[in-house]
Amino acid sequence: MKVKWMPLLVIPMLLLGACGEQTAETALNVTGGKSASAQMNDTLAQLKSDGYATVGFANENPYAYKTAEGELTGEAVEIARVVLKRIGVEDIRGELTEFSSLIAGLQASRFDLITAGMFINPDRCKTVLFADPEYSIGEGLAVKEGNPLKLTSYKAIADQPDVKVAVMAGAVEIGYLKASGVADNQMVIVPDQDAAVSALQSGRADAMTMTGPALQSRLDGAKDGSIERVMDFEQPVVDGKSVRGYGATAFRMEDAALRDAFNAELAKMKESGELLEILKKFGFTEQELPGDATAAELCGS
Repeated sequence: MKVKWMPLLVIPMLLLGACGEQTAETALNVTGGKSASAQMNDTLAQLKSDGYATVGFANENPYAYKTAEGELTGEAVEIARVVLKRIGVEDIRGELTEFSSLIAGLQASRFDLITAGMFINPDRCKTVLFADPEYSIGEGLAVKEGNPLKLTSYKAIADQPDVKVAVMAGAVEIGYLKASGVADNQMVIVPDQDAAVSALQSGRADAMTMTGPALQSRLDGAKDGSIERVMDFEQPVVDGKSVRGYGATAFRMEDAALRDAFNAELAKMKESGELLEILKKFGFTEQELPGDATAAELCGS
């Protein structure tokens, strides 16, 4: 499927992202004076009429990314492609932006939904509507070959003040690192996954962290024997709870009808096994299925 690429003026701002943070105060009013109920109904009808939806993505493999041939794919994209077609929206177009600006772009109506494997968390739930989760994963850590600094957890990084870890701007890993005692000056904040790999390869960072599947994908792509994944990495625990994350498609707050229609089809895909078949194409396994978790539960509502 060839994808028409659309220009984007990125508005940099600090958000909690894969995968970050944003408060309700940053939400933008995009209803144009319409009532909430009218807006909810209008979006789905408009997308059907247009024949396509525009999705925001951050070029993160395996969630949503542009191939060498210029096509848009990834687990989040392909799930959305199937679901949208079944609710009457025939095609999707991609609009690339930095991960930390995705929520702002959605609120400003630069795209209709976010397909970026974005983690559901209570802070984000204040500003966007999430579909039910499509996958569940933990964190990953990569280091120099042989793990010379013996980094097997975020706490191990915190215990060595001179150690630097590369992490993507706006990603939830920043919060996890801080909760584990990692200082701000130990973090090398990078704009994307490729920059994290470069930071580790060049020695600007001693480690890099992102979600497990994303990390494995970047290492597979780098084909660099001088860096490796920490296979005995200990998942961080924050406030007594595992940080295992649940990723989902995100919608504007006023687009509940679109979100609900999306959820109905997603549930059918989970039940039939079709969801797992799509996930497998991008390196996920049964271990990454979301189970019975819902957005409502994960948002704390």
